[in-house]
Amino acid sequence: MEENSKIKILIIEDDHDIRDLIRLQLKLQNYDVAVASNGAEAMSKIESEQFHLFLIDRMLPDTNGLELCKLLRLSPKFKEVPIILVTALSQPENIIEGLDAGANDYITKPFDINILHARVRAQVRLIKPKKDLKLLDFGSLKIDIEKCSVKISSESVALTNTEFQILTTLALTPGIVHTRESLILKILGDDVHVTNRTIDTHIAGLRKKLKECAKFVETIRGVGYRFQDNE
Repeated sequence: MEENSKIKILIIEDDHDIRDLIRLQLKLQNYDVAVASNGAEAMSKIESEQFHLFLIDRMLPDTNGLELCKLLRLSPKFKEVPIILVTALSQPENIIEGLDAGANDYITKPFDINILHARVRAQVRLIKPKKDLKLLDFGSLKIDIEKCSVKISSESVALTNTEFQILTTLALTPGIVHTRESLILKILGDDVHVTNRTIDTHIAGLRKKLKECAKFVETIRGVGYRFQDNE
């Protein structure tokens, strides 16, 4: 039970009663639980947090749970994180679609609470322990989060605190697109009044200092930025 507190689970479910029921049951087992009521809220949390297991309702008001599964499987950060689909669609073809989309398991509504716990336990047992990321190594670019230092080919790069926070936020989630608004909220806080141009200015300064490694910070036109490390 104590070890469960290290497991963070995101429940993506639009039905208030079912969402609260699952959250309560998992919290009683001492899991660290977060919730989202739609796809947009889920993606906001996924961009900025680390999760070890997803419970996803197949039918959401703004997206399909299958699409969320596919997006997660394309993410370097979450491609191996277990997914359990929770849905009222119980036909064999529905289950096959869910598994083909990347889900590890499939629970149909209404469900028995004991079965929910057993399915969650089964996926948690498969989670591989990972060391806390303190040193990010991208070849010539190395980021030491604990020491707040950045080096390019062994040469130290002097970044401002904001530039360092932007770089580490992007580098910790390679391939994930961060909107300008989410970067402002995460790095500068919601009590600081700034515009999207503020982030653009910081990014420009960061790229200038990164020189040949500026290629890692990719602009997604009209949306924001992401860290691209597969070149």
